[in-house]
Amino acid sequence: MELQERIPVRIFTEVDKDVFLRDIYPQRKPAVLRGSCLGPCLQKWTVEYLRDRGGDKEVKIHVSAQPQMDFLHKNFAYKTLPFKEFVKRASERKHSDFFLCEDESYYLRSLGEDVRKEPADLSKQFPDLAEDFHIPQYFEPHQFFSSVFRISSCGLQLWTHYDVMDNLLAQVTGRKRVALYSPQDALHLYLSGSKSEVLDIECPDLNQFPEFVKAKRYECVLEPGDLLFIPALWFHNTLALQFGVGVNVFWRHLPANSYDQKDPYGNKDPVAATRALQALEKALCALDQLPEDYRDFYGRRMVQRVQKRTYCDDPSSTITQDTLLR
Repeated sequence: MELQERIPVRIFTEVDKDVFLRDIYPQRKPAVLRGSCLGPCLQKWTVEYLRDRGGDKEVKIHVSAQPQMDFLHKNFAYKTLPFKEFVKRASERKHSDFFLCEDESYYLRSLGEDVRKEPADLSKQFPDLAEDFHIPQYFEPHQFFSSVFRISSCGLQLWTHYDVMDNLLAQVTGRKRVALYSPQDALHLYLSGSKSEVLDIECPDLNQFPEFVKAKRYECVLEPGDLLFIPALWFHNTLALQFGVGVNVFWRHLPANSYDQKDPYGNKDPVAATRALQALEKALCALDQLPEDYRDFYGRRMVQRVQKRTYCDDPSSTITQDTLLR
């Protein structure tokens, strides 16, 4: 018996920009876009080709003895390898050269040249490979934020988290399963910042995480050439079913001043949300000055007021095509 309700992510074929903006984007739900033109990367990006084009450029990677990487508890090490050596190892099941163990897992998330200031940009970090990849034109050019190159060992599973920008995950080679959870299920995911504490979503510890079964799980398997639209704030967890290469393209769908301008990763909460959370902490500290029964009473009143002011049953009502085109 499955623990959670599972909902297949809807698949759309031959989607152009007009169809995306009219029929898919306003719904604020994940969608698989099949048949988009991603360029010659679909045919070219073999292991040998990637090694040749990437060459000796050094890349910073995650290496873990466990296939489930956990960003909260850091069960991985950061290592540096020449790109061609990294691709060789990531494509192997067993390694003759390794850092931790012969079946260790590898993961690359490309970074900007100045990791503290610049977002990742495929055209800058890997210009020879960028020529093969055509960024889907579903948003305005001035909204572009980053294009993140990702390579995963077979079996690698990444932690459940959300991003604050809309993005398209382009699966270029290999197959990948993606599990997603609605922002409205956030209270069931045991959050620590932007990440869920539930590492094993297949067999969660229900004594520790009893509410997790209430979260509805959306799921899809991406084939080479597929795009997955992941709306901002949707939680996602990926499992590489094969050695795989992909590119995430993020764009600013809110006004530019909504975002933290010193955030090269694009995953810090919007400025207004950060201020609200800081104000909440101050309010809770003020309640600490009251006796327990008073804290309980006024805490419940605060929760009621937050629900009344902020809860939205229809997330599609907050995002329109006009918002996208700002």
